[in-house]
Amino acid sequence: MALIVQKYGGTSVGNVERIKHVAERVAKRYKAGDKLVVVVSAMAGETNRLIELAHQVSQRPTEREYDVIFASGEQVSVALLTIALHELGLKALSMLGHQAKIYTDSIHSKAMIDRIDTARIQKAVNEGNIVVIAGCQGVDLEE
Repeated sequence: MALIVQKYGGTSVGNVERIKHVAERVAKRYKAGDKLVVVVSAMAGETNRLIELAHQVSQRPTEREYDVIFASGEQVSVALLTIALHELGLKALSMLGHQAKIYTDSIHSKAMIDRIDTARIQKAVNEGNIVVIAGCQGVDLEE
């Protein structure tokens, strides 16, 4: 029983049918006995849509608020994939960056991961959950 981390980008979760397909792929590995952590991006085109909305409000949105808008796309994807996994009868738990305890530096719009406190993720995996984590999210300890 291996711990597998999978990453699915925006095209892979670009619509509901693709999300269901990803759920089936994840389910196959889970049913084979692997423990899984799945990281997902926003659905294809969603980030561009959110960026456009920000620029309709301001020609120069602040980087901090830009990050808040940008991260909302991933929030939708993790929830939809987790719901799809539940529909397949699997135990799954979604986590946003702060719930997964992903800590970053203080550079808005270009933050790098400083560290990840894996205790909560590991606990959820050990309880039999497939953990679905939002990509492109973290917590800046300076704020």
